Amino acid sequence: MNKLLLEHLLIWKSTRLKLPYALVTVWRRQLRYLPAVFAVAFSAMLSTLQCGLLVGILNIAARPIHRSKAHVWLASPGVRGLGFGRPIPLAWKSRLLSQPEVQRVEEYLCGFAQFQRPDGSTDQCSVVGMQLEAGSLGLLADLTPQMRQSLTRPGTAVVYESELPLLGLRDTPGEIGEVAGHRVEIVGTLRGGDGAGLTPGLYCSLRTARALLAPLPERQTTYLLAQCHDREQAPLLAQRLEASYPDMDAMTSGELAWRTQCYWLIKTRAGLVLGFAAALGLIVGAVVTSQTLYGASVASLPEYAVLRALGIPRWRLQRLVLGQSFWVTLAGLALALPLTVILAHLARPMNIEVLLPPWLVAAVGSLTLAVGLLSGTAALHALRQADPATLLR
Repeated sequence: MNKLLLEHLLIWKSTRLKLPYALVTVWRRQLRYLPAVFAVAFSAMLSTLQCGLLVGILNIAARPIHRSKAHVWLASPGVRGLGFGRPIPLAWKSRLLSQPEVQRVEEYLCGFAQFQRPDGSTDQCSVVGMQLEAGSLGLLADLTPQMRQSLTRPGTAVVYESELPLLGLRDTPGEIGEVAGHRVEIVGTLRGGDGAGLTPGLYCSLRTARALLAPLPERQTTYLLAQCHDREQAPLLAQRLEASYPDMDAMTSGELAWRTQCYWLIKTRAGLVLGFAAALGLIVGAVVTSQTLYGASVASLPEYAVLRALGIPRWRLQRLVLGQSFWVTLAGLALALPLTVILAHLARPMNIEVLLPPWLVAAVGSLTLAVGLLSGTAALHALRQADPATLLR
């Protein structure tokens, strides 16, 4: 008892340096709370990486939308996402051009097809056809002028470097594949793909895409892209077009990207598996964190009994436990952040994109902090056993 009393007197003197009492107790009992810090760090790192992997996959699914210059997309009614549009008349261009906000309109082709690898095996791919002139609305930002020139030849396409293995191709120009009975020559490799998507894509000219997505009549397309004089006009324009023409869907780029990501997340097995893995990571991390923090609080019962013997009220002990949980969780988050960033960068050479946007890091951090405080709250009932009489046993 004398040893515990001396320990807490030293801690009390340390608080004269204006440091929180809970922080000082954690600092002076590092060996006791270190496992809890590591548990929080592991939980936060696992949860952030799982969620970042899911966000990365969903971002790649909508990559052609994000890397285009279109403000409004016109598609068939009820389209579930990019690649699922049914043919629409090219004559619908007049519907867009008649709107005062619209600056220009272009056609855009996108759909799914079977790609036959050089070894004869097949796999599903997406075919994206766009206008190749500089400044075109659907033009990928990653296309170089040399690639655009090469794509003017019929039967040519380019692929993102990260998706070459999915198509059984090597990173050498001139690789040959086949789509819908048509020979396809890969004339270039796109860089900056940020990982492979769920379905690899072939990017080509409108002429080539029309042949690969046959049967698609000449006077039809799958999407019409519009550019407004001001991007801020796009939401109101899309709403007005949908109200005026119920036989089509008009969406902003953000709305179409959201539809695409929701489809891959909810409607596909791969999206459900990734979502389940992310949720499981959060649950496992929460359980590990709560149990470790609870164990650290129970191990401090003799110290709490000393404080009770000194006349410290129970409510102040409760605040101490919550404060300790807060500082342990905060230390774990501080350790997890650099480790998560390092692991995310290490995953890139393996074509695994782990996105860590600030909102995701903040969300997982807030959730982990909430779990830590809840763990401290659950440990408060241990204070009922912190009776000074326990020191006499």
